[in-house]
Amino acid sequence: MCEAPPVRRLLLVLFALLVLPGRAAAQPTPSAIFFYPWYSNPAHDGTWAHWQQGAHSPPLDIASAFFPARGSYSSDDYRVLRGQMRDIRSAGIGELVSSWWGRGSIEDARLRTVQRAAGRADLVTAVQLEPYPGRTADSVAADLVHLRGIGIRDVFVYEAADINAADWRALNLGLSGLRVFAQTGLVGFASAGGFAGFYTYDVLVFGGDKFGRLCAEAHAVGLLCAPSVGPGYDASEATGDPRVKPRDGGGTYDSMWRAALSAGADLVTITSYNEWSEGTQIEPAGHGGRYESYDGAYGLHGRAAERAYIRETARWTKTLATR
Repeated sequence: MCEAPPVRRLLLVLFALLVLPGRAAAQPTPSAIFFYPWYSNPAHDGTWAHWQQGAHSPPLDIASAFFPARGSYSSDDYRVLRGQMRDIRSAGIGELVSSWWGRGSIEDARLRTVQRAAGRADLVTAVQLEPYPGRTADSVAADLVHLRGIGIRDVFVYEAADINAADWRALNLGLSGLRVFAQTGLVGFASAGGFAGFYTYDVLVFGGDKFGRLCAEAHAVGLLCAPSVGPGYDASEATGDPRVKPRDGGGTYDSMWRAALSAGADLVTITSYNEWSEGTQIEPAGHGGRYESYDGAYGLHGRAAERAYIRETARWTKTLATR
């Protein structure tokens, strides 16, 4: 008998995982936030990672238009992680989506620690499966087996269209024991690929004005709609990108939340908790020096403004939970 091809063998493993006893899947949550565990500093890790992008010289000169209230921290510092998880839980968010760049990456090495800290804050951990070098349909099939084996139940695939819909369909994602979402603005692609739903992530390309149409298209073909809301965008310090989406004192964030709720989103995804290099973060930011701040957001000033977006998120997630 001929040996089954690699993808088919992995699908058989996926199917076997479905019938093995294990931890019950967590209940779906109506909100999720993208989280980045990739920051390093010499005091904790022996080197800098991400803070030094764009020829910056941390700790005081960092690759961001904003400066974290926690300073240029290490994501491997458990004290930092505990504080971040408390922020996310206090914001009423139920799921943390940790950036994951494949087996052997620093994000992979830190995932179990993130899960432990998240669990202590009563948060569900998901992953955003990033376009790591060499990512293919076969490698993703193996990734899904691995991730499910460590308790992950939701996987958000960034730039899903890098793999064609037919190859996604061949993976039979519905048998993976996971909810797999495609990052795309093409609902037809997500449907053809066999995804459970789609999300948008990019708050520049996908404004709230697109959410109604996208959710309607998704619901018409039985997909979950998980549009991404965010407070703004400014990656000029990290990448030199001239495009900016102003925060407008919180107006940008509120308008995207209103659009997501009006569109009947099944899950509201938030871009992001701490993507400092792109300026999409809601993590508390400092209020002085040459950096931008949250000063003035929602009428708050000085230190009171540092947590402005955490507080506002709590208001929106409460609205989401009671709709």
